[in-house]
Amino acid sequence: MDCANCVQKVERLMATLPGAAEVRTSFARQTLDLHLNETQTSRAALEGHLRSLGYQPTLLHSAGPEQAAPRSPAPVPRPWFATAQGRLVLASGALLTAAWALSFAAPAWGTAGFIAATLLGTWPLARAAWASARLGDLFSINLLVTLAALGAVAIGEAAEGAVVVFFFAIGELLEGVAAGRAREGIRALTALTPRTAQLVTSEGVREVPAETVRVSQTVQVVPGARMPVDGTVVSGLSSADESQVTGESIPVLKEAGAAVYAGSINGDGVLTVRAEREAHDNTLARILHLVEEAEASRAPTARLIERFSRVYTPGVVLVSALVAVVPPLLGAAWSEWLYRGLSLLLIGCPCALVLSVPAAITSGLSAGARRGLLVKGGAALEKLGTVKTVAFDKTGTLTVGTPQVTGLRTLTGTDDETLRLAAAVEAGSAHPLGRAIVAEAARRGLQVPAAQDARALPGRAVGAVVEGRTLSVASPRHAAELAPLAADLTREIEALEGQGQTVVLLLDGTAPLALLALRDEPRPDAQAAVSRLRALGVQPLMLTGDNARTGQAIAFGLGLAVQAGLLPEDKLRAVQTLREQGGVAFVGDGINDAPALAQADVGVAMGGGTDVALDTADAALLRGRVSGAADLIELSRAVLGNIRVNVAIALGLKAAFLVTTLLGITNLWMAVLADTGATALVTANALRLLRWAPRKASQ
Repeated sequence: MDCANCVQKVERLMATLPGAAEVRTSFARQTLDLHLNETQTSRAALEGHLRSLGYQPTLLHSAGPEQAAPRSPAPVPRPWFATAQGRLVLASGALLTAAWALSFAAPAWGTAGFIAATLLGTWPLARAAWASARLGDLFSINLLVTLAALGAVAIGEAAEGAVVVFFFAIGELLEGVAAGRAREGIRALTALTPRTAQLVTSEGVREVPAETVRVSQTVQVVPGARMPVDGTVVSGLSSADESQVTGESIPVLKEAGAAVYAGSINGDGVLTVRAEREAHDNTLARILHLVEEAEASRAPTARLIERFSRVYTPGVVLVSALVAVVPPLLGAAWSEWLYRGLSLLLIGCPCALVLSVPAAITSGLSAGARRGLLVKGGAALEKLGTVKTVAFDKTGTLTVGTPQVTGLRTLTGTDDETLRLAAAVEAGSAHPLGRAIVAEAARRGLQVPAAQDARALPGRAVGAVVEGRTLSVASPRHAAELAPLAADLTREIEALEGQGQTVVLLLDGTAPLALLALRDEPRPDAQAAVSRLRALGVQPLMLTGDNARTGQAIAFGLGLAVQAGLLPEDKLRAVQTLREQGGVAFVGDGINDAPALAQADVGVAMGGGTDVALDTADAALLRGRVSGAADLIELSRAVLGNIRVNVAIALGLKAAFLVTTLLGITNLWMAVLADTGATALVTANALRLLRWAPRKASQ
């Protein structure tokens, strides 16, 4: 499938087959996925329809109902001259050249050669047009070119008919080459993960296929090797080049406890890594899944043009027929107006127009992915360029997300006793504050007891039964709702929050046992990112569940407005209000951010965020940098600008050639340039986006 029209054609026509459902094609991977009831349409019949459309199907795998088979990588492309389209171009070009040479010495033989070249180039188009017609798509692009070429032969213009199909074949070939370039990044991703891993066992280290490594198993990674799994470093010290996975250009230090990504390159140290994800769920697999989701989610402009083309193409055929028939019926020469009608058929081909949006979107998605900016679809990418507000969560988004315990005041018992109890309650929490409390207990060497019946109230508290006591770690606001807090305790909380610290209380039932203060520093690039957003005309805003004083302390240093003390449902309402005032993007990383991420026009998850945030969001920042939000908006605006230029090229060339054709200036082989030439220009313009980079490098 060499262009967006191919993808649409396959999806649309396969969906008409009895028993076919959930049809989905992947342009990047060259695959077709569907559910097929073979009592209504056999697989052999389906494959026959695909062949008649000009596509050679190959079964990638056979999956039973109990277990999905692994995805296969996209096929490695052959050189252009070894493809069927390449061979057609070479053969028809040779025949056309021979006919041109013969036309000087033996005009009759030259004419026969031009007819043969026309028929050679038209045959695959006519077959595809007939197959499309039988499946319900009567007015296909292949039909327009076939009618024009055969019509030229019929009116004695075989030479021009031969040139028309030759130029059209070249255009199809160029589309295929451009499509191959667009798929290179995806093939590169599939090749990043090594095929084997050095599995550490009780009997030593042995080589195994990388896809067989299971969660909690350990692997050894030698210097210069690629990481075979997503995991955590158990032992060793090294650096890792993660540029091809996250876009981070600087090698990252890896020591015990550090996370590593499958496909990244180990530096000069030996690392022992514990697998945290299996091969089908590692970072690279998730990126590929996002790319597939992106293809399935077409931009609104693309959907508009698709609907337009379904009316436009039959309209072109009707207008061409009227131009060819009406003037002769009124006394004009038949040959002249038949010729102009055939020219209009070629000018009216909607290839360039249909390609104008998907080509830009695909290039933009690819350019963003190489820089750690993952967008799940054309709709989200298009919307990003129009948002008026970018709302940020605080903890883990604007801040580093690794807060530390800075203060502990025990009301009952000893510091170590209350800290071990608090750590027990937070042991299973994914929230940065919970992880900080657990880390502080580990730093002090405390024995943390087991907890039962763990539960969470997002934005309010985390609770569990520890040593027979019902304990919780709660926000001061939630604690005060359960029972009034003492005046001196309230004043102390307010003083700490005024310093930009976050305070939580350890409660036994409703009785406070201890006060814990934590602080999380802003990300190094947060202030610069806020400035860049303002320069782009976008209003930055912080939405945080933290208290007002802490939120204001962080926001003041970054120079942005803040709404604090928000529960998840409050964030949801705030995002709804912002949507009414114009488009809004929400950037977050936690479970409690998922509703706001889903509600926003565009939800953006930080790369280090939770699975829930990444699954809910429309885009992800793999580098985990706030400046990625500004990068996304710049990328979107670059894509939107590219689309406008593409549409102008497609429509402008057609309008110009339409006028010249009606005036009798344009001949058939020039008319085909209105389509093939526009397609080439649109493709070339879209490919420029592959070199896109933010105007200002991320800090």
